[in-house]
Amino acid sequence: MNLFVNKICAWAPGIEGEQDWKDWAAGKKQILLERTAPALEFTEATFRRRLSQISKMTVQVIHDLFAQSGTDRRTKVVFISRRGEIEREFKVNKTLIEDNEILPASFSLSTFNTPIALASIAEKLTGGYSAIYPSKGDFKQGFLAASAPVLSGAEKQIALVYADELVPDAYQGFLPEENIPLAFAMIISLQKENSSVMIDDRKISESPVIFLREILKEL
Repeated sequence: MNLFVNKICAWAPGIEGEQDWKDWAAGKKQILLERTAPALEFTEATFRRRLSQISKMTVQVIHDLFAQSGTDRRTKVVFISRRGEIEREFKVNKTLIEDNEILPASFSLSTFNTPIALASIAEKLTGGYSAIYPSKGDFKQGFLAASAPVLSGAEKQIALVYADELVPDAYQGFLPEENIPLAFAMIISLQKENSSVMIDDRKISESPVIFLREILKEL
């Protein structure tokens, strides 16, 4: 299997600009474990007001990817997340336990596909999307599933986006080892372009953080 990443955009707390990402990839800078999120000033205030960290990060990297790459907005998008809207899900569960009810407005933005659905609306994407929860949180399995349309020839390229937000403090006793707020989006195809990075099985890690770091080192 040989695929090419032809464009990549990323967002994380404490990382600003291309040089910061290079320093992070080299181990010289750290992503901050904060619940800060991009401002999304390119969207309407009423649209972005209630969005979570994961949704804001997803909208931002999708916006950057399509704007900077000039990719056709009919391109299929695949969203991968290990935890989804975990902060909002926690609040919904807390309300259910304490008040024995769920507010429709809260529930509607807590589903697993919320971030990519909002990004599709914000960017007027028309190619459709898939949302993947990888088995046991293994990013490699999610990446392989996402790449299947390209490898099979069903799609010339896809836009792949990964995102996870900071896990709520209430889950302190169950925090995952890799609790890092981060989102990245990339164009994947079988065709090599300028500044492309080739992907094979050896480069696809179970960890999205390690995967991103290795990709950025080659850009």
